[in-house]
Amino acid sequence: MDLVENRAGSGGGGRCAAPSVDGELAVALAASGDRVVAEPLTPENLAARQERDAAVRPRPSVEELRDGGRFEVDEWRVPGPPGEPDVTLLSARPAGLGGALPLLYYMHGGGMIMGNAPSVLPQLLREWALPLGMAVISVEYRLAPRVRYPGPVEDCYAGFTWAAAHAADLGIDPDRLVIGGKSAGGGLAAALALLTRDRGGPTPIGQLLLCPMLDDRDATVSSRQMAGVDVWDRISNATAWRALLGDLYGTADVPPYAAPARATDLSGLPPAYIDVGSAETFRDEDVAYADAIWQAGGRAELHVWPGAFHGFDTFAPDAALSRDACEARTRWLRRLLARPASGAA
Repeated sequence: MDLVENRAGSGGGGRCAAPSVDGELAVALAASGDRVVAEPLTPENLAARQERDAAVRPRPSVEELRDGGRFEVDEWRVPGPPGEPDVTLLSARPAGLGGALPLLYYMHGGGMIMGNAPSVLPQLLREWALPLGMAVISVEYRLAPRVRYPGPVEDCYAGFTWAAAHAADLGIDPDRLVIGGKSAGGGLAAALALLTRDRGGPTPIGQLLLCPMLDDRDATVSSRQMAGVDVWDRISNATAWRALLGDLYGTADVPPYAAPARATDLSGLPPAYIDVGSAETFRDEDVAYADAIWQAGGRAELHVWPGAFHGFDTFAPDAALSRDACEARTRWLRRLLARPASGAA
């Protein structure tokens, strides 16, 4: 896989050179072998890829997540959206911590079509729950195309409102709720921030958006630059959006709760942390989202990691750039949690 220059057509005639990839990250990606599927995700191979993901992606049990008593972990089945199935939440916190803890309500990645709630918990507990004294809830939202929009985001909203309403039972502080996610989960977190604002739901104090999937239109420069180059390129992206949106795909009627980049009003949102790589498909839509928050008078901290491709910190967690990204996210969370409920990071 050539990670230095994209020779594919830009969609507008002619070439579109891709940004260079950080050398340490490129070595790690090349060494990942079968962990990267070179062919893009398409409607034809979607079912097979979903089956493969379900077979190989870790799904640790509650007992495994407890890690010998290091963490308190519970699984909850809570009421889903009206008329829909219950939603599964995995709630975890460092063992022995009393009092009401701040909560990170987290949505996993996977393009809206893959992934599971337990798989992300070990990293969340290690990187944020332990050092920051946080509780974490990971939500098992339904996946497309079996369940299309608005199913996944409504699952996330139902779980979030339940958690806020049962804060005392869960040992969490209802005034220190942070929503977050990565890739598709970052897009769901951004959508959840819009939903809670517009419905008058529980108010999060921050939104942690890691390389979020925000725009169904697939028309940015970075989308064209990284076609056939990024590990998640515009063909895979279009396949995932089509799976989520169904007949809405390709129309002007896509609501912002499906694709937050469609939102025309980003005022009144909680402070956002947005990070993305310079060499990934989502770069331009994520930068534009941060800019739109600023233009609406809001607060956003934006990091564009030079030479980083999509999910770089997953492929190379020990790389210098990955460590810097993790530390920057942790610093933002620490500042956010240290401020009064009405403050901003």
